[in-house]
Amino acid sequence: MLLPAAAQAQERIRLATQSWPPFQMVEEGQLKGQAIERVQCALREMGQPYELHLMRWDRAQLLVETNQFNGFFSGSPNSSRARYAVPSAPVISVPLSWYLAPNVELDVTSEEAKDQARYGAKFNTSKWLFLAKNGYNVVKNHRMQKHCYGCCVTVIWTWRWNMKTSSNWPWKIRVYPQRFKKIPYKVRDLSVHFSKTFLHQRPNFLNAFNAALVQCIKSES
Repeated sequence: MLLPAAAQAQERIRLATQSWPPFQMVEEGQLKGQAIERVQCALREMGQPYELHLMRWDRAQLLVETNQFNGFFSGSPNSSRARYAVPSAPVISVPLSWYLAPNVELDVTSEEAKDQARYGAKFNTSKWLFLAKNGYNVVKNHRMQKHCYGCCVTVIWTWRWNMKTSSNWPWKIRVYPQRFKKIPYKVRDLSVHFSKTFLHQRPNFLNAFNAALVQCIKSES
């Protein structure tokens, strides 16, 4: 049964996100970053009460899949997320690239390269799952790689910002971007993924959020 519109507008929603500087982070005890600010702006424009919770990325997705949270951000679409969530309009757009380790010569666009290199991406993200599902020789468990880089991974597939912020990298190693050869892949749009169950209860919510988000982004320029 759908709630009356007035009651729906006052119901507090819960969104999960991960620490991902400079888009989503904590500074001086406050959530900050471009993605945080845009999501907050859209919800304020809607008059929608909300809570934002910072947590591990895999936990954020699980809590939405099990309907304990209403959405998570910022993430790209994939078939796994599409089973239980619907993406909003893009919150941020970021460049995705291949990064080759020093002294590695490889055509990462070739089919042969899938077996010739050892690939790494942040564990359990859409990028890691893409590599695993498409036949790349991807490192299966990042927890085994804490003290090993050059001998374990020769190609990183990640966002430009992850290479600049070593604390984001799952192997917890110091990464020097200037030592890597960058091969641009594409620009990816990242969104808020709202639970299908939540959107079924609030059929007008996504259109209203998207409209408010677009206006918030326009107001920045």
